[in-house]
Amino acid sequence: MDTRYEETLAHVRTFSSPSELRITDIRFADIAGAPMHCSLMKVYTNQGLVGYGEVRDGASKTYALMLKSRLLGENPCQIDKLFRRIKQFGGHARQGGGVSAIEVALWDLAGKAYDVPVYQMLGGKFRDAIRMYCDTDVQGKHTGKAMGEALKKRMELGYTFLKMDLGIGLLLHEPGTLCAPGGLLDEMRTGHRSVSADPTERRLARNRSYDLYNIAHPFTHIHVTEKGLDLLEAYVADVRSVIGYEIPLAIDHFGHIGVDDCIKLARRVEKYNLAWLEDMIPWQMTEQYVKLSQASTTPICTGEDIFLKENFRPLLESGGVSVIHPDVLTSGGILENKKIGDMAQEYGVSMAIHMAESPIGCMAAVHSAAATENFLALEYHSVDVPWWDDIATGLPKPLVQNGYIQVPNTPGLGIESLQDDVIAAHLHPNIQGMWEPTDQWDEEWSHDRLWS
Repeated sequence: MDTRYEETLAHVRTFSSPSELRITDIRFADIAGAPMHCSLMKVYTNQGLVGYGEVRDGASKTYALMLKSRLLGENPCQIDKLFRRIKQFGGHARQGGGVSAIEVALWDLAGKAYDVPVYQMLGGKFRDAIRMYCDTDVQGKHTGKAMGEALKKRMELGYTFLKMDLGIGLLLHEPGTLCAPGGLLDEMRTGHRSVSADPTERRLARNRSYDLYNIAHPFTHIHVTEKGLDLLEAYVADVRSVIGYEIPLAIDHFGHIGVDDCIKLARRVEKYNLAWLEDMIPWQMTEQYVKLSQASTTPICTGEDIFLKENFRPLLESGGVSVIHPDVLTSGGILENKKIGDMAQEYGVSMAIHMAESPIGCMAAVHSAAATENFLALEYHSVDVPWWDDIATGLPKPLVQNGYIQVPNTPGLGIESLQDDVIAAHLHPNIQGMWEPTDQWDEEWSHDRLWS
């Protein structure tokens, strides 16, 4: 043992002996409706410290469980070392959920071990409060006026940045607004959801639905007619007539239409002073993003499905985006997310952060955002979930106040504990266990080296 290190450590206030900290177990609890399906994670240690992580909505916790054997016995404070070991097992979209969840929990443990907030270990903070942008849905009939009123209520709560959906879903039942190959629109209207008691039939129905809604945008050959464009433009105009033009309004969920129709729509809504148009086409189609960005003066945004910093580079180098939008629970975790923001800054691009998760994922994003200079706003999609604030203790209640989250100065993520009674009341209906043993994953092994 390096005696100088131990002498230095003797003058550092810690909650444990960091050099002797070891990972001993990983367990999960799955909740639904917060607003999505979230797999909450605990990483246990030999010194009683517990780190909190979260597998992103829609991702299987198996992506994290398969990493357990590669982490048992390791010191969680060696975050970069362990991240480099496991990042090869992540992937884009929900497949990055396991690696990112682990990375978040490691930062939480390191912060608790050294008694400092995560942002401080990232180099400090650029801001004391994180601006939240409020994503909003409408219940009942979807009209621009109704959406405007819903957004106005968010403004009355103190939100200074808003987002809504706008896309072909609003047109599916409007004759003469969409053109598509025979039968496709009918399939989209009816869907393939099955309530059959037969599990095989349910799986087949799920797969049919998956196939339908996962046709990449250029290959659906769905086109929006002039009537459809008129209705979508009128929808945005009605929203602005209610909320005014001074507050930023971003737009998401356009549906799977090709880049040329995206350009038509982008040009139609330019006059409504929008903050960005998000995920209009698949993020991998760099050249199409360049085409879209050059055709419209409205900022173009994407990124919630991109894993690791290097995969943002083509969009940034090409000038295909004006705003990037990673999700900490997809991008690779807290530090990787900061690195993505720092790289974007070099290209003159701002970073907003996607977040539709529990307070664990939220606080991970808060620390990453606090430490990133070109941060713009963090998504919040749980305004209407009354028990969301009750999941974790140690944080202010409500966590979001007047449209902002105050950056905590408490150790780690700032979460003291998770409330098992709240979690138990909202367990996923198909996944009822809570913090069950995961011993079957302790000996998982493979030859992981990526070279010969």
